[in-house]
Amino acid sequence: MTKFVFVTGGVVSSLGKGIAAASIAALLESRGIRVTLLKLDPYINVDPGTMSPFQHGEVFVTEDGAETDLDLGHYERFVSSRMRRWNNFTTGQIYESVIKKERRGEYLGRTVQVIPHITNEIQAFIERGAGIGTPEAAQVAIVEIGGTVGDIESLPFLEAVRQMSLKLGRGNACFVHLTLVPFIASAGELKTKPTQHSVQKLREIGILPDMLMCRADRRIPDDERAKISLFSNVPLDSVISVWDATSIYKIPRMLHEQGVDRTLCEILRLDTKPADLTVWDSLVHALEHPEREVRIAMVGKYVDLTESYKSLSEALIHAGIHTKSRVCIEYIDSERIEAEGTGMLEGFDAILVPGGFGKRGVEGKIAAIRFARERGVPYLGICLGMQLAVIEFARDACGLQNANSTEFDPDTPHPVVGLITEWLDREGRVEKRGADSDLGGTMRLGAQRCPIVPGTLTASIYGESVNERHRHRYEVNNHYVSRLERAGLVVAARTPSEQLTEVVELPRIGPLAHPWFVGVQFHPEFTSTPRDGHPLFRAYIEAALARAGQAPTADADAAVVSAAAG
Repeated sequence: MTKFVFVTGGVVSSLGKGIAAASIAALLESRGIRVTLLKLDPYINVDPGTMSPFQHGEVFVTEDGAETDLDLGHYERFVSSRMRRWNNFTTGQIYESVIKKERRGEYLGRTVQVIPHITNEIQAFIERGAGIGTPEAAQVAIVEIGGTVGDIESLPFLEAVRQMSLKLGRGNACFVHLTLVPFIASAGELKTKPTQHSVQKLREIGILPDMLMCRADRRIPDDERAKISLFSNVPLDSVISVWDATSIYKIPRMLHEQGVDRTLCEILRLDTKPADLTVWDSLVHALEHPEREVRIAMVGKYVDLTESYKSLSEALIHAGIHTKSRVCIEYIDSERIEAEGTGMLEGFDAILVPGGFGKRGVEGKIAAIRFARERGVPYLGICLGMQLAVIEFARDACGLQNANSTEFDPDTPHPVVGLITEWLDREGRVEKRGADSDLGGTMRLGAQRCPIVPGTLTASIYGESVNERHRHRYEVNNHYVSRLERAGLVVAARTPSEQLTEVVELPRIGPLAHPWFVGVQFHPEFTSTPRDGHPLFRAYIEAALARAGQAPTADADAAVVSAAAG
């Protein structure tokens, strides 16, 4: 049967429960255990798709097209199993499901209550996410419960997992509680009292933690660990010090050296092989011993919150690992470019414009794209970054004055980017589409495989086809594609069914020759992992290295894999 590790948090939020859960999963996977992870979010939104990046950070998209919490990105980067829509659910989804059942009469007229109906539904969602009853069922499911112990919105989740642990019985479930041990500078001391109170709050609702992970800005001395053990009724070897690390990829080794995986296997009665952390040691070695450095300008409008571009930043770091390079990312506010010009882009080895929504800062991004195109600076545009590259090209190379996206200017004379329904409406074809008339007016989500034009730069990176994840509403207008191509833009990939533009690039020879200029409609950052990297980001960093006059190391991946052994 599937065994469960429930991860809770206390004292304050943003302690890193997602990284802790992912690291536990990585350790168990290194012992040959088939794992999966779930994130339970206590907010009432059905999903994070409509939430502001300033509130929630990045929206991570799964292969099957679900908009989920950014922690699922950490999960996929730390373990080999892929996340699905069932690996993340919210209070909103739980209540929505229960209300639909009530309306259908499935509760046979009973009064619907938080206990047992909401808590039972939570347990059913957890079992579904763990794959129970299917051939893909995990041996161990790590369940991260969002929020902080003591928050009213988290109580139904905590009650549900308390009940679930009783049903599962000893040896089939355990609780890991992540908490804070703050350092008070004026006193010169680490304070254990917040952790004691957090555990007390957890015990009040009937949950006894089997392990405490104590976050601090430094290692927690044994005396403080012993004090926490005594007052929290948790064995000393299960009080784990988790200090600030220079890289999240050091956490599995940090936890392993304190016996976390061994202790969890004992609690869950798992007979496994010893942990093999060679890959993680190799990655950290490559990360800490780069042979060269590149500077990347990431031009966006969420520059104050790196969480908004978390997967993208990590994908660039992964590419650095696999080219033995230090990738220095500088976030540049596109509104500053609008106000001050493109001079601030001088000196960078490459420019990247990420995805996004809304009009603010768009002209600054377009100016950055023109700078990259005209100066021969390697450029990567992702989602909106591709659409803006098309708009910039249409204006400058095709002479389409005021070309734009209907997202930003509904009255533009040249809607080179828009909703599919908008250009179909001009053809009088909307009525013929019947039930499909809203295609393009809603989000295109999830993975989609598309063929690649042979001989293109994209083909040299991906091969014959590309299968990446999407999250967008607007598309390059098919009515303008032939005109863009006649002007020299290369459309390297299209969707098989409706011939929608997936990848654009500039030629590497001829009057518009550019060393490396690629725009993609999809989000390749969602499939990058530290172990494998990603071919598109690696090619991009190699182009940046070439511009910086630093040739990448031959067979860099082999060097990374063998680093620890060496």
